[in-house]
Formats: sequence, C-alpha cells, structure tokens
Amino acid sequence: MNIPVTLKLPEMASPAISPDSSSHEGLSSVHSIPACSPTSDSENLSPDELELLAKLEEQNRLLEADSKSLRSMNGSRRNSGSSLVSSSSASSNLSHLEEDTWILWGRIVNEWEEWRKKKEKLLRELIRKGIPHHFRAIVWQLLCSATDMPVKNQYSELLKMSSPCEKLIRRDIARTYPEHEFFKGQDSLGQEVLFNVMKAYSLVDREVGYCQGSAFIVGLLLMQMPEEEAFCVFVRLMQEYRLRELFKPTMAELGLCIYQFEYMLQEQLPELNIHFRSQSFLTSMYASSWFLTLFLTTFPLPVATRVFDIFMYEGLEIIFRVGMALLQFNQAELMQLDMEGMSQYFQKVIPHQFDSCPDKLILKAYQIKYNPKKMKRLRTENRLLKQRIETLEKGQVTRAQEAEENYIIKRELAVVRQQCCSATENLQKAQSTIRQLQEQQTRLYQNDALLTLTSSCICDPPFSLVVIRAGPRKFSSVSEKGFWCPPPKKPQSPRKQAPWKWM
Repeated sequence: MNIPVTLKLPEMASPAISPDSSSHEGLSSVHSIPACSPTSDSENLSPDELELLAKLEEQNRLLEADSKSLRSMNGSRRNSGSSLVSSSSASSNLSHLEEDTWILWGRIVNEWEEWRKKKEKLLRELIRKGIPHHFRAIVWQLLCSATDMPVKNQYSELLKMSSPCEKLIRRDIARTYPEHEFFKGQDSLGQEVLFNVMKAYSLVDREVGYCQGSAFIVGLLLMQMPEEEAFCVFVRLMQEYRLRELFKPTMAELGLCIYQFEYMLQEQLPELNIHFRSQSFLTSMYASSWFLTLFLTTFPLPVATRVFDIFMYEGLEIIFRVGMALLQFNQAELMQLDMEGMSQYFQKVIPHQFDSCPDKLILKAYQIKYNPKKMKRLRTENRLLKQRIETLEKGQVTRAQEAEENYIIKRELAVVRQQCCSATENLQKAQSTIRQLQEQQTRLYQNDALLTLTSSCICDPPFSLVVIRAGPRKFSSVSEKGFWCPPPKKPQSPRKQAPWKWM
C-alpha cells in the first residue's frame, strides 16, 4: 500500500545519536505496539490507516516469531558496522516495516492537529514506543508548540549581548556530553552552539540565568535540530513543563518533586523506604539528578531519549514512573547494601540495565501506580508545610534575636553596674575629701579670724594688753571686739594699788 506523504523536516544541526543505538529506534516504535492500541481509536481511523496498522501488526508478529532475527537486531544495536538482521526474510520484513513507519509518522506530522485532537490515545501509544530518530526534531517542536515563537526572532540579537553567566557557561560546557562526538573538543561546533543557546536563555530569563543541569537538556535538543529551534523548544520547556521552577535559585519545585517521590516510595515500596532511612540514604542523593536532567545523565542516550520522547508529551509524570520502576526492579539488591554500596550501585549498575531493551523499562514504568489527584494534594500539603516551616523559622529567628538582644542588654547592664560601683566608690572618696576640705576650711577660717583679731590688737596696744592679760580665754567671734574682760585677781598688798581703768 503506497500512501502519498508530503513531509518537511528541518535541517539537522548534528548527528543526533550514534547509528548503533538509534538507527532503528523507529522500528521499535511500531513493531511493539499492542494489538489493542489501534482498535482503541478505531472509530477515528480511516480504512487506509486501519489497513496500515494491521500490516504493521502482522510484520510485528513475524519478527517476534523469528527469534534469530530478534537476536540479530539486538546485536546490530551494539555493533554499528554489522548488518541489521542475518536472515533475508527478517531483512525484508524490517525494510517494509521501516518504510511503513516513515509513512505513518509522515502522516502524523502532516495531519498533526487532527491526530492531536481526534487520535490522542493512538498518538500517545506511538510516542511511548519511541519517535523515529529523523522525526524527533519536528515532532518535539509540535509537541511543545514551539514551531512559531516570537522569541526566535530575538535570538540573533541576544547573541550580540553579554551575559553575566558567560564564565559559568564556558566552565561547564566541557562537562556536557564529554564523550559525544558533537561536543568533543574545546572549539567544536557542539560546544559553540551550546554556549550560544545557554547564553541567550540567561539573557531572556535573568531570574534563572544559568543552571548546570539545563545544559544536558539543551545538548540533547542540539543533537536533533539547529540552535535557533533548540532555543525555542528550551524556552517552551522552561515555561510550560515546570523546568523553570526546577532551575530557580531556590529550587522549590525540586523540593516538591522529592517530597512527592518520597510519598510514592513510602506507599509502594515501604520496606525499601525503611532501609533507605536506616542507612540515612536520602532521596535527594539519588533522585535530584533524575528530575534536573530528566535521566539524561543517568542512562545512555538511546534509553534517555526514549524517556525524553514521553516527557515531551506527558511531562514530569514519566520521571516519577521511571524512577519508581528502577527502585522496584532493584529492590532486592538495594536491600542488601549499605549507604556506600547503594551509591555505587546507582552510579554503575542501574544506568546500564536497560541498554538493550528500553521497551522493558517503559513497560515497567507504566505498571507503577501514579495518581495525578494525589500528586496535586501532595503539592498543596508541601506548600502548607513550607509555610509552617517558614513561620516556625521566623519564630525561631525572632526568639534567637530576642535572646541575642537580651544577652547584649545583660552585658551592657553588667558594664553599667560595674561603672556604678566604681562611681559609688569615687563618690565616697570625693565626699571624704570634701569633708576633709571643709574641716580644713573651718580651721583656716578660725585661724584667719584669730589672725585678724591679733592684727587689730597690735594696732590698738591697750586692747592688746587686755588680750594678753586675759590669758587663755578666746573670743567667740570677730565681732566681739571691745568686750570687757575682767582682770585676774591679785593678793592685796599694803601698798596702794592703782585705780581700775575702763578700757
């Protein structure tokens, strides 16, 4: 069956994924579709489409029946130089299957609005099975509505401006996909366009600026499309897929995701959750990178790209599902390890468990229970909990400030008391000195009075004789000059004494 298709694809910026891992991902996107998937929307499909899907299912059954063909196909993913399948019948089947895959996805792209509205379930199933490599650029843009964005016209002007994040971006570029051919070398094209996109976004969104994990997302986009289109898709992801909240300096959304993931872990894998707690193995220690880089730093690119396909359609839900599927799949092994052993296990074992069978990972992910309503309730709980924590922290800060102020006041009071004691001692000494000075002053006044009286007597000799004759008696005050002083009695003598004179 030949169906005419008019398909316009954007120019590719770089070879996306190595041929040994991605050249036949489009085949897996169709040959593993469940038979029930097309029939779920059969009322919305045309007869030609039903015939096409039936043909694909028939070829799928032929492939599954030929185990030798399947082993050869798996081997071809590991060895890019080897042939796809060894048997001629399988080669013929796969050739027809690839052609039909192109026809199907070409029709989806050209009739996107109709598929998005009327055939949503079938489109979802096809995306979960993997978008063919050559269609990813246009399909990703269509999924996030980034085909006609005004910010695309600003891109060239943004590159002429300077950004405060340029040094940070330059420093981290070499760490982004260091083994990928497109990004190898300091002056490689990949590093240059990656720098351009990250710099442009840091100017568009100055609150977020630049965050290291975002470079891996942009790098994957650049493997599929030119830098202008990658920039538009990244802006849309940041705005509409909760990524902006993840990359804000506060990383509040990351805290929420960890909170929700911990709830799922406690509910679905309680024993593993208890083991993690007993080993002080925090969820953020292994899951933060899952949410920040969307598994791009965890899995090899062929597997990570399959997860990213679904993320573009369903959002962060797939990150929760894949994360829980990994824990469920490895629960028995993790239960036997301590904290250090689990860290090594997450770094070296888990990333390569599904290299040859990403479909198995996706299948296990959709066996995980995920309740959007409960996740929304957890978001509200997390928000209220954060508000309560902030209130308590403010109260603690207030109490700490009060304690600090009380300490300062007590210290100042102790200084004042010491100063008061010193002042009291100085006051007592001063009062004692004053009393001594007063006594000296009294004596001086008395001596001065006596000297005054003495001087006046010297000037008036009769009075002075009386004073001398008066002997030890003292005047009570200076104003008592001229008082009468009786002379001392003397024995009568037969001789006649001189008469008394009034002085």
